[in-house]
Amino acid sequence: MAEQKKVEELTYKEASQELERIIRSLESGDMELEESLESYTRGVELLKSLRGRLSEAEQKVSILLQDVDGTDALVPADAASTDDKLSF
Repeated sequence: MAEQKKVEELTYKEASQELERIIRSLESGDMELEESLESYTRGVELLKSLRGRLSEAEQKVSILLQDVDGTDALVPADAASTDDKLSF
Protein backbone atom coordinates (compact mmCIF):
# COMPACT_ATOMS: atom_id res chain seq x y z
CA MET A 1 0.00 0.00 0.00
CA ALA A 2 1.32 3.45 -0.93
CA GLU A 3 2.42 5.99 1.69
CA GLN A 4 -0.67 7.51 3.25
CA LYS A 5 -1.45 10.61 5.24
CA LYS A 6 -2.47 10.10 8.84
CA VAL A 7 -6.25 9.92 9.15
CA GLU A 8 -6.27 13.04 11.35
CA GLU A 9 -4.53 15.03 8.59
CA LEU A 10 -7.21 14.27 5.99
CA THR A 11 -10.14 16.55 5.38
CA TYR A 12 -13.59 15.03 5.81
CA LYS A 13 -13.96 14.86 2.03
CA GLU A 14 -10.55 13.23 1.51
CA ALA A 15 -11.26 10.64 4.21
CA SER A 16 -14.68 9.90 2.76
CA GLN A 17 -13.30 9.47 -0.75
CA GLU A 18 -10.50 7.21 0.47
CA LEU A 19 -13.00 5.07 2.36
CA GLU A 20 -15.11 4.75 -0.79
CA ARG A 21 -12.03 3.63 -2.78
CA ILE A 22 -11.18 1.06 -0.10
CA ILE A 23 -14.70 -0.33 -0.12
CA ARG A 24 -14.68 -0.65 -3.92
CA SER A 25 -11.28 -2.38 -3.80
CA LEU A 26 -12.41 -4.82 -1.11
CA GLU A 27 -15.61 -5.57 -3.02
CA SER A 28 -13.66 -6.31 -6.20
CA GLY A 29 -11.91 -9.25 -4.54
CA ASP A 30 -8.72 -8.63 -6.53
CA MET A 31 -6.43 -7.97 -3.56
CA GLU A 32 -4.18 -10.40 -1.75
CA LEU A 33 -5.15 -11.29 1.82
CA GLU A 34 -2.49 -9.08 3.42
CA GLU A 35 -3.47 -6.07 1.32
CA SER A 36 -7.14 -6.70 2.09
CA LEU A 37 -6.42 -6.74 5.83
CA GLU A 38 -4.40 -3.51 5.60
CA SER A 39 -7.16 -1.87 3.59
CA TYR A 40 -9.85 -3.07 5.98
CA THR A 41 -7.88 -1.73 8.97
CA ARG A 42 -7.43 1.63 7.25
CA GLY A 43 -11.12 1.66 6.38
CA VAL A 44 -12.10 1.12 10.01
CA GLU A 45 -9.80 3.99 11.06
CA LEU A 46 -11.33 6.25 8.43
CA LEU A 47 -14.87 5.26 9.39
CA LYS A 48 -14.24 5.99 13.08
CA SER A 49 -12.76 9.37 12.20
CA LEU A 50 -15.61 10.27 9.86
CA ARG A 51 -18.26 9.28 12.39
CA GLY A 52 -16.51 11.22 15.13
CA ARG A 53 -16.26 14.32 12.96
CA LEU A 54 -19.89 14.03 11.91
CA SER A 55 -20.97 13.64 15.52
CA GLU A 56 -19.00 16.74 16.52
CA ALA A 57 -20.51 18.72 13.65
CA GLU A 58 -24.04 17.60 14.53
CA GLN A 59 -23.51 18.62 18.14
CA LYS A 60 -22.40 22.10 16.99
CA VAL A 61 -25.37 22.50 14.70
CA SER A 62 -28.17 24.31 16.48
CA ILE A 63 -31.57 25.48 15.40
CA LEU A 64 -32.29 29.11 16.18
CA LEU A 65 -35.77 29.57 17.51
CA GLN A 66 -37.43 32.84 18.22
CA ASP A 67 -38.89 32.79 21.73
CA VAL A 68 -41.69 34.99 22.97
CA ASP A 69 -39.34 37.79 24.06
CA GLY A 70 -37.75 38.01 20.63
CA THR A 71 -34.46 36.54 21.79
CA ASP A 72 -32.82 33.62 20.09
CA ALA A 73 -32.75 30.24 21.80
CA LEU A 74 -30.31 27.50 20.80
CA VAL A 75 -31.61 23.97 20.49
CA PRO A 76 -28.83 21.41 20.06
CA ALA A 77 -29.21 18.69 17.45
CA ASP A 78 -29.04 14.98 18.23
CA ALA A 79 -25.61 13.37 17.90
CA ALA A 80 -24.96 10.76 15.22
CA SER A 81 -24.50 7.10 16.04
CA THR A 82 -20.90 6.13 16.78
CA ASP A 83 -21.47 2.46 15.96
CA ASP A 84 -18.16 1.25 14.52
CA LYS A 85 -19.49 -1.62 12.43
CA LEU A 86 -18.25 -1.53 8.85
CA SER A 87 -20.77 -3.07 6.48
CA PHE A 88 -20.56 -3.68 2.79
